[in-house]
Amino acid sequence: MSKLSEFRKTGAYYLTKSVVRLLVKTSITPTTITFFGFLLTLGAAALIITAHLLAAGFVVLVAGLFDMLDGALARSTNRATHFGAFLDSTLDRLAEAVLLLSILFLYAGEQSVTGILLVGAALLGSLLVSYIRARAEALGLECQVGLFTRPERVIVLALGLLLSQLANALIIALAIIVVFSFITAGQRVLYVWQQTRIR
Repeated sequence: MSKLSEFRKTGAYYLTKSVVRLLVKTSITPTTITFFGFLLTLGAAALIITAHLLAAGFVVLVAGLFDMLDGALARSTNRATHFGAFLDSTLDRLAEAVLLLSILFLYAGEQSVTGILLVGAALLGSLLVSYIRARAEALGLECQVGLFTRPERVIVLALGLLLSQLANALIIALAIIVVFSFITAGQRVLYVWQQTRIR
């Protein structure tokens, strides 16, 4: 596992440990949190479509917190399952696509060619990063390398929404997501190539 991946896990642990301690004492399940986080993302998408970008940025950040909580709660209560991980990953991909498509809707209404192209490239890049990891794991490789995984994409997108009153803030956020997603995809392809050469 890369040092960056370890840093992400450590950061997520410290961010969620207090809330997890409270959740452990309730009957709330990890799956409930997974679905609630997804519903929050749908709410953020609705806010984006209606041009309430600042509010959407806050909701995206809260949904990102729930995305960390479900796995942390599952591990703390020994309720981690293969299907739970599968469901979480599937809804993560769907949530990210919904958010980007809602931004696409916004830029389509504004007839912003730059915005539309960036959203399309960001959607492709984010899905590619996740697909490469899934395909590598199917080959028996743990592929968590890379500069820009889902947490980084969520944070940058949320910042772009929160700062949307500034000129081109969301465009800049999308451009960052595009560039670093494709860099990460390249890092993962290189990692898989190196590991398969060793074998």
